[in-house]
Amino acid sequence: MSNESHIIMDETAIRRALTRIAHEILERNKGIEGCVLAGIKTRGVYLAKRLAERLESIEGTAIPWGELDVTNYRDDKEESALGSGKATFPVSIQGKKVILFDDVLYTGRTIRAAMDAIMDCGRPESIQLAVLADRGHRELPIRADYIGKNVPTSRAEEIEVLLTEHDGTDLVQILQAREGN
Repeated sequence: MSNESHIIMDETAIRRALTRIAHEILERNKGIEGCVLAGIKTRGVYLAKRLAERLESIEGTAIPWGELDVTNYRDDKEESALGSGKATFPVSIQGKKVILFDDVLYTGRTIRAAMDAIMDCGRPESIQLAVLADRGHRELPIRADYIGKNVPTSRAEEIEVLLTEHDGTDLVQILQAREGN
């Protein structure tokens, strides 16, 4: 196989997707009162921050947001590979609507780990899921409530999300698996 890539979202498409997701969140939750955003490290944190800024510009009210490191909650990592997974929220999540944000939804294992991390912090009223790209191939019965773009892929392909805060550019692309993978 080649190392070809195909751009599926550029900076403008990412910005539009985040704006649409913000409006969908506001419509479903009738505003942002009682909502807390949770970005899954690494790129989900940057997306959650951007979403918080959009929601504040639309509603005129800041929405609290936090970071989730789900490393310790993964069921597909060796014990020796586990890090210092933790959740950092600026407010209690008890009784709140927590909106998780991740860059790519694939098997669902990261989201399951994130839900475990959230439950260790308190008992929210609900957990909703927003993703920039949903590529299918679930191993667990998890679906996103808010999706930037549905991207059907083969298992031989990967979705790569690049964000300015981490990678110097905004881009979502499909990569063909390399030889031997």
